[in-house]
Amino acid sequence: MDRIRVLLFDTFGTLTDWRGSIAREGARLGKAKGLEGIDWDHFARAWRAGYKPGMAPIIEGTRPFTSIDVIHREQLDVILEDFGISAAFNEEERHDFNLAWHRLEAWPDTIPGMIRLKPHYLLSPLSNGSIILLSTLAKRTGLPFDFVFSSDTFRAFKRDPAVYLGAIAMLGLAADEIMMVAAHNDDLEAARSHGMRTAYVNRPYEYGSDQTVDYEADEDWDVITDTIGGLAYALGR
Repeated sequence: MDRIRVLLFDTFGTLTDWRGSIAREGARLGKAKGLEGIDWDHFARAWRAGYKPGMAPIIEGTRPFTSIDVIHREQLDVILEDFGISAAFNEEERHDFNLAWHRLEAWPDTIPGMIRLKPHYLLSPLSNGSIILLSTLAKRTGLPFDFVFSSDTFRAFKRDPAVYLGAIAMLGLAADEIMMVAAHNDDLEAARSHGMRTAYVNRPYEYGSDQTVDYEADEDWDVITDTIGGLAYALGR
């Protein structure tokens, strides 16, 4: 692994706690509006559950590429209706609530671990997030990215080969000089199929205590760890 020059990070779930962040944002808004009895953790998971169905027509080629921010916004309208609180949010409030995805909080180990890695590698997300989402998130949390690879960059979503092959081509490096870091086995499987090195960061509570997928490594990835600091240690940093 001495050849590795670039670390590409999945962001939702791997570097950031989307579930806790969205649930806390919902609880804050709900309190301000006097909404009672809303399970905001359930709300966060329901919103996230619409993520893949929202991307599906684009992946299948039946809808032109559109930013994940648009997909999140479309799903928000659905979820507010499902939870019976649609009338409580006007258009301006919905727009701001959608930007909660730009305000996600990093896991406690993320920033310290990345700071250890930064002197030795180029760091970037390789994420389905939009350019503006990832850049805002990095600015707000202090994620020390050197550049940003977004779904917007390649006009495709993971696990489309265009994302991984596009990143390799834009970097001008051999695939095995690049490591994909993710908490999701299928992301790493796709990256490995294109020659990248792989690091699995275990986030067993990303979706909650009843999580049934990605609560452990499914394959013998190059690195298997519980923290970004553990990744740094495994790479000798």
